[in-house]
Parts: sequence; structure tokens; C-alpha cells
Amino acid sequence: MSPDTVFALASGAGRAAVAVLRISGTRSAAMLEALAGRLPSPRVATLRRLRHGGEVLDRALVLWFPGPGSFTGEDSAELHLHGGPAVVAAVSDALADLGARPAEPGEFTRRAFLHGKLDLTAAEGIADLVHAETEAQRRQALRQAEGALAARETAWTARLLRLLARQEAFIEFEDEDLPHDLDAQVWAEAEALRNELEASLAASARDERLREGLSIAILGAPNAGKSSLLNALAGHEAAIVSARAGTTRDVVEVRLVLGGVPVTLADTAGLREAADEIEAEGVRRALARAERAALRLLVFAADAAPDAATLALRDEGTLLVGSKSDLGPPAVPGTLPVSTATGEGLGLLRAALEREAVRLAGMSEMAGLTRPRHRAAIGEAVSWLGQLETAPLPELRAEALRAALRALSRLTGRMDVEAVLDQVFGEFCIGK
Repeated sequence: MSPDTVFALASGAGRAAVAVLRISGTRSAAMLEALAGRLPSPRVATLRRLRHGGEVLDRALVLWFPGPGSFTGEDSAELHLHGGPAVVAAVSDALADLGARPAEPGEFTRRAFLHGKLDLTAAEGIADLVHAETEAQRRQALRQAEGALAARETAWTARLLRLLARQEAFIEFEDEDLPHDLDAQVWAEAEALRNELEASLAASARDERLREGLSIAILGAPNAGKSSLLNALAGHEAAIVSARAGTTRDVVEVRLVLGGVPVTLADTAGLREAADEIEAEGVRRALARAERAALRLLVFAADAAPDAATLALRDEGTLLVGSKSDLGPPAVPGTLPVSTATGEGLGLLRAALEREAVRLAGMSEMAGLTRPRHRAAIGEAVSWLGQLETAPLPELRAEALRAALRALSRLTGRMDVEAVLDQVFGEFCIGK
């Protein structure tokens, strides 16, 4: 750990009633004494005048958190200043003059991890809490920040440790009075764990969709009413609407919240044989967005014949929308009639979108795998467990279990290598 003492503004930038400066590192106490006089009682907010170079900088609330009883595990302090930029700048300059340096992004949380105050998944949960846009995202991030995913990893690790302990016992203590089918038991329990990890991987797409948000693409022929539909769902004029076909050449996006899930709704270029290279690029981007989208709205106008290009995209990941329903019945059977002119069907469409958003995002109360890093660690563990069935020797099965354990430990970033020995001698009482 670096001996540097760092500081950073923990509240938002700009003018505010209060600005919070955080300090952490080995020289926090000396710097706080230099600015505020004697140290206040730990974790008790105390009003002090902050002085430096013979000048009063501010009258502030000061808190002192001696390590390891702090967020970072180091000696730390907080200065609750008046929120003017000049005040913050003056106190920051004083801290720099006393030898502190500005913290790098995420450095306080990184120090907390390195001091064992939290694991990697909890650190990621804190970051997600800061960026949460919706109530569902807040709940997901808070579960992870409070250790729910780490608790699942701990339970999986404990099962792996027991399996490895039994496999090692089978290899090293074959003359002891051990169960005769111990090797087969290890394989059966490893298979059950592998199935559980695979189920978590299968659900990870939903977990990540909730964290990052859903992508919904609006597709259809030119003048099908796509841009009008985007504007109606957004509640403002985000896209240009014109009777002229091919007005939309690029992807136009708006951000919505549907059923507590953040959603990016994208209006795309009309699907048809392009008249020029610019429109051709628009059609290419529309099809690319459709490929990446979690959900597609296929829009068919009531006053036009169904277009083959849009019909070809119809699958289980689509909702069919019959636009311009005020002009007549939908041109494609099975579509939801909608009119942006009269408002008909918009409420039903929004309700359908909310149901789909909730379904696709999962909205589970269980801590899930929300990042590619999580999936990579669990996927590698699954791969190693899958090799147990074909491993020809007990030693190779033990090595596969160790590799799975190492992969799983990367989820939280920590693993006690002595735990395997504890399991061996604790479970079988060998050597008593």
C-alpha cells in the first residue's frame, strides 16, 4: 500500500450548501491537526476553524476516523465545508501544501479493498450505486454492495473446498478408514455445483440488462410512423417527423424508464432498397441495432401494405405495432393498434413494454452476475468442473478442483490457500 495521503471532493462539484472533502492515509492525523488544531473525538462531528499560513480558510464540521475503523481501513478524516468553489479550492491547496495529493478515481474504494474492508464485488456494487438511475438498479446495486454476491461466492467456495479436501484425502490417505466411494461422491457433488453455476450464468444476461439498461429498436418501412411513435413514448419531440419518406437516416435514441428498468429506445432508418449510399448506411445501422437489441418493435402502417423487409425480422423477440390506427385497421394481423394522432393504444403499448422490460431484466431479489468479469470467472470454474468426468487420474481431478477454486476466487478477489488443509484435517480427523 502506498504511504501517500490522499484527498478528494466526495460531494458534487459546483456551488452547494456543503462540500465534503475526504482525506485518507498515514499523515491524515498530522494534516487534520495542522488545519483544525487538536484531533476531535473519533466519529464525532466537531465545529472547527480551519487555518493555514496564518489565514482562516473556513469554519467547518470536522470528523476523525482512526484506522482501521474507517471506510478505507486507514486513518481518515472528513471536512464538511461551505460549498463555494473558492472555499473548496483554498482547503484543497492547503492539503496539497501539507503533502497530500489528489486521489485518483476510485482510490478510496481501492484502498478499502486492499485493507480487507470490502471485496471486489462490493466495490463494484458501490460504483453501481453511484450510477443507479432507477429504483430497481438501486436495489440491485445495494444488494451487491452489502455482500450478497460475495455471500454466494463464499457458499460456492465452501462447497469446492469440501470437495477438494475429500479428493486430496482420497489421494494422500488411501490407507485410512475413508468411505470406499469417496471419489464418486466428489464427482457427483461437483456435477451438482457445476449445474448451479451454469444456472447463474444463464441468468446473468438478465442481471446485466438491469444494470446497463435495455436496448429497444423501432423498425419498419419508411413512413410507417416510427419517429412519431418514438416521440409519443418519449413525451417530447426527439426525432424529426415528416411526410417525406427516408427522413431518419441515423439512429435517434431516447432514454426511458419502463417498469423500473432503464431503457434506450432507438428510432432507425426505414427499411427499403436504398436510394443512395447515405440511406444505405442508415439501413445498415438499423439492421445492426436490431441485431443487438433486447427487444424490437416492428411497426406497420395501417395505410400501407405490409413490407417484406420488416416482416422478415419477426421472431419471439419482437412486438408488432400497427401504427396510424385512426386511418383503419392494422395492416398486419396480430399487431397492437396505435395512433399517435389520437393516443389510441399508447397506454396498452407502454404497459406491454413495461412487462417485457421487467421480464428481460429479471428483477430478481437474488444477487446476480452483473458484469463480464463475473461471467468470465464463473464460466472458467464451470469449465474446470466439467473436466472432472473425463480426468483419468485422481490427481488430475484434484488439480481441476483447485483450478475451479482459483477461478471462483477471482469473483471477490480473495482466497485463503490454507483453507484446503483446514478442510482435510477438520472433516476427516486424519492423524488423531
